[in-house]
Amino acid sequence: MHSNRRKSSGVGLERSCSELTSDWLHSTGPENGVEFLEAWFQGSAYHKHRHDAYAICLTTSGVQAFDYRGSAEISTPGQVVVLHPDEVHDGHAGTEAGFGYRQLYVEPALIFEAVQVLRGHACSLPFVRTPVVMKSKLSEAITGAFEGGREPLAIDSLVVQLAEGLLDADPSCKHVPIPRHLDVAALQRARQFLDAEKTRVVRSGELEAVTGLTRYDLARQFRLMCGTSPYRFLLMRRLDFAREQIARRRPLGEVALDAGFADQAHFSRMFKAAFGLTPARYRALR
Repeated sequence: MHSNRRKSSGVGLERSCSELTSDWLHSTGPENGVEFLEAWFQGSAYHKHRHDAYAICLTTSGVQAFDYRGSAEISTPGQVVVLHPDEVHDGHAGTEAGFGYRQLYVEPALIFEAVQVLRGHACSLPFVRTPVVMKSKLSEAITGAFEGGREPLAIDSLVVQLAEGLLDADPSCKHVPIPRHLDVAALQRARQFLDAEKTRVVRSGELEAVTGLTRYDLARQFRLMCGTSPYRFLLMRRLDFAREQIARRRPLGEVALDAGFADQAHFSRMFKAAFGLTPARYRALR
């Protein structure tokens, strides 16, 4: 895990707000399908953006405010925010004191697989219609994740805990079956191919050859399993690669080209749309 905090060390969120005079974020790269992020902000934190993963967040201090699905929302310490894949949102402090939080980004495919096992039959991805909840299963899972180990088996247990919490927050999931024709093996091949080709543009015909599905059937099925389109999935993998390169202090122009973008301006637009921060701002926060 890479840490570049300017004012605090360790967990740091128990310190008084007056001691935290600079925004910071502390994150791991996606590993085993889960990314850990911890941050503290005053004022505006993120511009409007969207992820291709579940964003499950525990507010740890202050008041976290955000706009989501046409409504203004706030979350206070102990509350959990659940943002579904591909849903536009922003983030800012609800008071002048700032806010801190711990957040997990989880690949929808992991939640999908765990939900099938927990339910014992096919069902869709959980959707939590009230984004701010008081769910002990989710808050305990997040707290335990940040305080415990992050080995593969620990991540497996974490995904099951999160799936249980999401099902608890969206009991309607058990009543919504997925279509009968879902080629899981083909979709896994598509994900593996996109993961391997994350520094370039992939053509529709390439995915058709890999999966045996038409581009339109693939797009429909891929969203059911992964919560987003193949295009968005690949774009986020390219941007994840770019974040790794930024963490190594490489020039942004080189990062843009290595991640398969036409130029730095295009890269900056895509990065801001995905993470709510420009690449330069992200580098400064780290």
